[in-house]
Amino acid sequence: MPRSLKDMRPVYVVGIGLHRYQFLSQTSYVELGLTAARAALSDAKIAWPCVESAYVARAFLPMACGRPILRHLGATGIPLVHVENASASGSAAFRHACIEVGSGIHDVSLVLGVDKPMPIPREESLTGIGNLADDAIAPFTHFAMLGARYASQHGVKTEDFALVAVKNHLNGARNPFAQHQKERSLDEILAGKRIAGTLTSLQCTPVGEGAAAVIVASEDAIRALGIEATRAVRVTASAARSQRAYENADRYDAILTEETTRMALAAAGRVPSDLDVVELHDAFSVEEVEYVEAMGLCPSGRAIDALKEGVFDIGGRCAVSPSGGLIAMGHPIGPTGTGQIVEIVRQLRGEAGARQQPDAKVGLAHMVGLGAVCYVHILET
Repeated sequence: MPRSLKDMRPVYVVGIGLHRYQFLSQTSYVELGLTAARAALSDAKIAWPCVESAYVARAFLPMACGRPILRHLGATGIPLVHVENASASGSAAFRHACIEVGSGIHDVSLVLGVDKPMPIPREESLTGIGNLADDAIAPFTHFAMLGARYASQHGVKTEDFALVAVKNHLNGARNPFAQHQKERSLDEILAGKRIAGTLTSLQCTPVGEGAAAVIVASEDAIRALGIEATRAVRVTASAARSQRAYENADRYDAILTEETTRMALAAAGRVPSDLDVVELHDAFSVEEVEYVEAMGLCPSGRAIDALKEGVFDIGGRCAVSPSGGLIAMGHPIGPTGTGQIVEIVRQLRGEAGARQQPDAKVGLAHMVGLGAVCYVHILET
């Protein structure tokens, strides 16, 4: 019978760190990663030799990229695992670090996500099996078509999806680590460059680079290392699924999200109304609309109404993507899932400053990777 994190010994996030997500620069990926890792160690107030294992998530960087980063902290001989799982790379690395600490194999583990954009071939192009739609359907056209169908089914305007971007750019403007830090009006977002259908550039995640790190620890480590227990945030659930065959195949991301979220909530003993803050995969504005409904944060077809009512604003019933989400915070791929954990922890500690969700106690982080995989984590104070 499947086990959950709650069946293991308690697992906590005790340190968090980021290098700002930014457009491609001359900054080396070693500097990106070291900045985030050192920040996480400093936040936890522990030294590098206290860390017993490391997981490094990346999508674009070459093999074994963690080695030239971590050797600057010290060659301590710890196990080092590199993780690639598309957009969910950082989420997958975090899950496995939690399982390792929860199982008692180690007491302290570092999760580091780092990436720099570079051209890579689409995985389908290497299979030797052609696809008739390769030249016609890219991710943005897929989501533009989903948006058009949603609008038709639920009687909303496709332009209404831009309300997601208005909210998330406002949140990003309050986040010193966000790639986009400028508040945008609805008119500005709608006037942007058309990408596909009514999707404009400011409704899509930017391409960029950055790094995010978290330190996962057991209660034994918290006591032994003198870590401040009041700032430790418990991970109460970690759920992961991959795509299966669906009757409504073009909504695979939303269905996969629904299934994985349901698993995570059940494992944590929670229901959607318990959630105070959510970080989700909003690479395109329509995704947030689809996913908040799939998660049960509002009824089907009501996400646009909820956006207009401020339900998902900071200070609303559940703050969705207070970091700015992928649309404003950015999506450097390897770090993104780990960066979501950083934001959730900051919110649950009450340390998010101008973007703080009042009295946040329960948070959820959600990522999909190429529609093939989905990860959902629940954290609680």
